[in-house]
Amino acid sequence: MITEADARVLEPGSTVVLVAGGHITPLAQDTLNSRRVSVVSEHIAGDTAALVPNADVRTVAIAGDHTSLALKRAIVGHLRGRGVAAHDLGTNTTDPVDYPDTASSAAIAVARGEADAAIVIDGAGLGSAIAANKVAGARAAMCLTETLARYAREHNGANVLALGSTLMSTDQALAIVDTFLATPMREARYIRRLAKIRELESRVRR
Repeated sequence: MITEADARVLEPGSTVVLVAGGHITPLAQDTLNSRRVSVVSEHIAGDTAALVPNADVRTVAIAGDHTSLALKRAIVGHLRGRGVAAHDLGTNTTDPVDYPDTASSAAIAVARGEADAAIVIDGAGLGSAIAANKVAGARAAMCLTETLARYAREHNGANVLALGSTLMSTDQALAIVDTFLATPMREARYIRRLAKIRELESRVRR
């Protein structure tokens, strides 16, 4: 059983295993939610639990193509203002660049554990999402609304947010970013599916 006292000593953003037949008290659940602690059942623990995106995002890798400069600058400033370490991986000029190069740099940072999450930007966000998803361990979602951002994290365990600089205002983008980074993934049925995504990544292509 996880009690409220137990929940209070858990590291914010961590993941704990609930043994088979285990129980969480209502007060403990409230505390776990507030501390963004993810709870997984024993039968999906182990390396599957490690696939869960970090719920306590402290470091974000951000990269975008030449269309992203203004939006990327605004997001970097917004995150740093909230105390989040935002690593700007470029580009920082208006010279044309290819989105696979920028998107992959941020996705690789997440896959290697160098960042808790990543944001990739191009004109529509679609190309960057496709490119980021070619990096094993990266799960990118292009989100146009806060609802999609929440679903991308809670249901799909996305660790890379793709944005289209021509499709939204700065205020809309910042709201999407905040929702994406603040939403944890907790339910066992969703976490279990991440292992199946990993299996797809490991299949031999013919």
